[in-house]
Amino acid sequence: MLIRRSTYVHLTPLDADRILVIHAISHLRLVVDAEVADILAWFETPREMPDGMAWLNGRYSFDEDTLAGCLAALMERGVLTDRDPVGEAAEVAARLAELHGRDPGEALDQLRRQAKEGADPYWSVSQAQGVGELGRPLKHRLDVLLFGDCELQMEADFLRREGVARGVEVRVATGFPGDARLAGERPHQAILIGALRSRRAVASGSPAEHGGDPAAIYLAEARQVIQGLRAHSDAPILIDNLPEPTVQPLGFADRGVHGHRNRFRRLNLELETLAAAYGDVHVVDVAAAINAEGSAHLLDDGLVGFTHFGSPGWMLQRPQSELAAVHGLFPDVEPLATALGGSPYGRETTVAKAHMDALGALLGLDRKKCVIVDLDGTLWPGVLAETGAPFAWTPEISGAYSYVGLYFGLHEALKALKRRGIVLACVSKNDEALVRELWRYPEHYPHERLLTPDDFVTWRVNWADKPTNIASIAEELGFALDAFVFIDDHPLERERVRQALPEVEVLGEDPFALRRILLSDARLQVSKVTEESAARTELTKAQLGRERERAGGQEQDFVASLRVVCSFDQPREGPALERVGELFLRTTQFTTTGRRFSAGELARHAAAGEVFIAHARDRFGDYGLVAAAVVEGGEIIALAMSCRVIGLRVEHRFLEHMLSVMARTDAAAVGRIVETSRNGPVRRLYADNDFSYDGEVWRRALAQPRKVG
Repeated sequence: MLIRRSTYVHLTPLDADRILVIHAISHLRLVVDAEVADILAWFETPREMPDGMAWLNGRYSFDEDTLAGCLAALMERGVLTDRDPVGEAAEVAARLAELHGRDPGEALDQLRRQAKEGADPYWSVSQAQGVGELGRPLKHRLDVLLFGDCELQMEADFLRREGVARGVEVRVATGFPGDARLAGERPHQAILIGALRSRRAVASGSPAEHGGDPAAIYLAEARQVIQGLRAHSDAPILIDNLPEPTVQPLGFADRGVHGHRNRFRRLNLELETLAAAYGDVHVVDVAAAINAEGSAHLLDDGLVGFTHFGSPGWMLQRPQSELAAVHGLFPDVEPLATALGGSPYGRETTVAKAHMDALGALLGLDRKKCVIVDLDGTLWPGVLAETGAPFAWTPEISGAYSYVGLYFGLHEALKALKRRGIVLACVSKNDEALVRELWRYPEHYPHERLLTPDDFVTWRVNWADKPTNIASIAEELGFALDAFVFIDDHPLERERVRQALPEVEVLGEDPFALRRILLSDARLQVSKVTEESAARTELTKAQLGRERERAGGQEQDFVASLRVVCSFDQPREGPALERVGELFLRTTQFTTTGRRFSAGELARHAAAGEVFIAHARDRFGDYGLVAAAVVEGGEIIALAMSCRVIGLRVEHRFLEHMLSVMARTDAAAVGRIVETSRNGPVRRLYADNDFSYDGEVWRRALAQPRKVG
């Protein structure tokens, strides 16, 4: 196959190691380093591939997979092509003809919006991408739309970099808040809305001039932007709140609920209420992120104006042409650069992290399901067998927030994770009977903040090595190793686990940072706590009880002894849809297509009667909502089931119920299995239920629905 550089691609050197790649048709702008530019220059002459890889391997130090990934990324963006010039021109013409009948200019504009990547050129701050970055295999691909002015536009490349650091390829396209049409033209999985222009009005005028609510005009604009985007997209929407001002016009005298700073605080509270009124709209607490890093160094309201809320570092980035506004005279900016630590991009870096945290929590990227914790030296000081009690605290010694507060705080954080639906386990080199005997707290302790053995779904308190015990817990729970976090105070134990089980996230180096990490890490966040997630510990314990009984007898007899009862429904709205969304998000084993749905998408399918759910219970207790499916036009576009009920024939009963309902309107049902590395348990679902495979889809006639006992 011949590969060459596109006819429409032009390279413009910005400096010694930053070259701007521009595609004349799509208007793609990509900043690359000298090595990538050298590769593009080599492809000015068409090269036979993969034969040409030998030359590339000899010239560069990257491995073949990385080089191949880099070339694939350049081809996907249209920088390299396998078409000759005539074929490439014909392809462009065909796409333009499809887009907009007789007006090639309008068609070209639409094509460019579809291919848009990065920020508006005026605010584009792009780090050069090299072969290693373009070719690095990342775990996830995330397309995000950013709607905002300069402060959000400038963040685009910082968001991409933060994504790379987390194993996520973030493709960003930006527009202004009023450009909702972009959401209907550019593929995306999430939308970010930055600070809106009406923020300036919040601080101006008396409360009476605002009808008693200075936030009203901003909320009206936010509502208009959200509704405009919802007309084009069901994707989750994240809207930034506003930073809290660092200075006030009247200083100490600027007080009361309508004072300058308090207007923005009240606005942020009302923005939360507004977002909650919409499905899948969430507020990103930019104010908290900026405050945590030091707002005086990240906001320019102490420098240029009361309501701009940009970065003071922008003063270090202005083009020389703007000096004409001050007669070419301006103070030395070195003191400002020193105050900002030498980097003008502190705000962009901080807010990009907050945005990636929010996206990760919302979309479940690399979500952790279980935290395994060591006991001695971690949950309590010292060795329990030697101290005789977890703590020696009494109110006479100290308050609960002194030295002992470090441990109480860790317990409290882990209990908070439990409420989020993350299960807890423990691994300790210890005598189990002794631990159970001594793990008690006197009456005067704050029991609501402290963990007890009942908070853990399983544990390994023995003298085996910790990697073996962790692997045993993973097998027992049925979770992949990358779903675990392990906490240990001992550096040797942490290193053993890292070497033996590299997929497991290991913490414990800094006990003073541990609580904040657990409560803030995006991988330990959920977008909403449902009744089912809050009860996950008890559900998991019941499941482990079933598994222990299953191990003691014949499978068929065990399943019959459970007396499993299923019920089915087609919810049109309500809390059940939240659990459905969570099920599609969390399930990796019994999922037919791996598809995930936004709240808006689920609401639309549910309103049309296209969402099916199954509940199950047995003599051990209630499993809750265990299976869900979305059907569209006779096709089961997604089906997911909790691993808790695998092997109990729930999937067969659920499928037959769905088919009986579908038979009222459809002559046949169609299903697909999209294979992943983890969904082996689902692959025979259709084959075992009388579907036939035609090489692309599974199909079954619906004239005679089959009954399952």
